[in-house]
Amino acid sequence: MSIFKHEIPILEFDSDTDAILAPTHERLALHLPRKAVFAFLGNYIEAYAKEHSCTQAGLFVSSTKSYPIYITQYKDTGICLCQAPVGAAAAVQILDWLIGYGVTEIISTGSCGVLQDLPENTFLVPVKALRDEGTSYHYMKPSRFIDINTTALSAIEAALTEHGLPYTEVITWSTDGFFRETKAKVAYRKTEGCSVVEMECAALAACAQLRGAVWGELLFTADTLADSESYNERDWGIASYERALQLCLDAAVRL
Repeated sequence: MSIFKHEIPILEFDSDTDAILAPTHERLALHLPRKAVFAFLGNYIEAYAKEHSCTQAGLFVSSTKSYPIYITQYKDTGICLCQAPVGAAAAVQILDWLIGYGVTEIISTGSCGVLQDLPENTFLVPVKALRDEGTSYHYMKPSRFIDINTTALSAIEAALTEHGLPYTEVITWSTDGFFRETKAKVAYRKTEGCSVVEMECAALAACAQLRGAVWGELLFTADTLADSESYNERDWGIASYERALQLCLDAAVRL
């Protein structure tokens, strides 16, 4: 049996890569480019696709929402564009589907909360994620952290350097509990080296590793939890959306 049994169910990782329901169970006639930008940018992906006359190649249909899959030509390279849903489980479901239909090199971007005193709209590159969400444990054996693919890191950092933008490498805390970031947990995560918090990084990295894909993420700072007595949502990093997408496209071309 491939399952490592444990008292805690989430820690019972199954090393068998075959599942009863495969990401490509629909058997669609869909062949996506190997490069993709999978971005947590709200409706900005839709706006970009419309402005640049992107082709809609497919549609990921869930029970609550459908996600258009676009293809853009950027620097003579075909790149798949898709809006990413917030939350590890939802995001990984689409990423796994994209990989199943041909995507192998993915750059993501999205906002993060800061645990340290960092200005809003600062670009960061996570090199490691603390796995405090549930989804990654279905894709990778239990561990406290997961490292981010170094090939993706190099491409992201090269794009930032090309644009003359400063950045910092960070350890991020990936959590499912948006409303359970308690004072004690924030303090604890900071002692473990985490300087930012988000919800998907660890899970997306684990999914990509299991499927043999290259994945990395560019983060930009949004709300702040640095002062545990005075939470500030600021402006959710919205001013970074346009630049973040351009950086992701440049990084994807470099992969």
